[in-house]
Amino acid sequence: MTNLTLTSEYKSFGGKLGFYSHASSTCNVEMRFAVYQPPQALQKPVPVLYFLSGLTSTEENFMMKAGAQRYAAEYGLMLVAPDTSPRNTGIPGEDDDWDFGTGAGFYVDATEEPWHQHYQMYSYVVQELPALIAANFPAQIDKQGIFGHSMGGHGALVCALRNPQLYKSVSAFAPIVAPMRSPWGQKVFSGYLGSNQESWRLYDASELVKQAKYHSPILIDQGTADKYLTDQLLPEVFVQACAEVNQPLTLRYQEGYDHGYYFIASFIEDHIRYHAIALEKSQ
Repeated sequence: MTNLTLTSEYKSFGGKLGFYSHASSTCNVEMRFAVYQPPQALQKPVPVLYFLSGLTSTEENFMMKAGAQRYAAEYGLMLVAPDTSPRNTGIPGEDDDWDFGTGAGFYVDATEEPWHQHYQMYSYVVQELPALIAANFPAQIDKQGIFGHSMGGHGALVCALRNPQLYKSVSAFAPIVAPMRSPWGQKVFSGYLGSNQESWRLYDASELVKQAKYHSPILIDQGTADKYLTDQLLPEVFVQACAEVNQPLTLRYQEGYDHGYYFIASFIEDHIRYHAIALEKSQ
């Protein structure tokens, strides 16, 4: 395998789940990711669905907690889950906060010192990781979808809206859809991108969708008992932005669900089916 180290591997629902590390040229540090290959991948290349995780997560959380492999096996999708940031870079203070630095890459390309030397998660997810997947796994690289949770939901929407030709489908669980207006977003954008808010717009789904709507419907699930709903997630801002440009959006408020993986696991089948149908249709 090109530049990949397999750290562990497990049989799961007839397919196999592998955890990998590699020297990243984009982030200038070792990066890790997980890949689930469904049983169909033994016979032929299969579509690829990327999952971007939320704050403090690693490449393991989604694969361990979401219950996604069962449905990926059923629908014949490869699942890829990258880590949420570079780690052990030596940047002073990178481990000081849970919502900035380690585990909080926010899927942006940092421009500020000292973060820009390593924190290039947007380019990593959009360019380097798909190239690695294409080189090492039986993937249909012309059939890629992307989804994510919270910070990762933000990342998935941004990646898809900025690269509609790369991602044929997008969905999210409890995404941060208007980070320029949320305390989380303001904190990390200031730290990674500096004070010029024009550069922030490149990573705000509610701003991006108004500039160029996405070619396919967007699916979002949001729990009503999510403690971050009113202060950080702001789905109503994205609803308004989509309405302005007639962007098809299905936003489902799920009564009584919170922000965690019990919520994700409850609706993961819907999302995987959603992507499977979209990727099957895509040319």
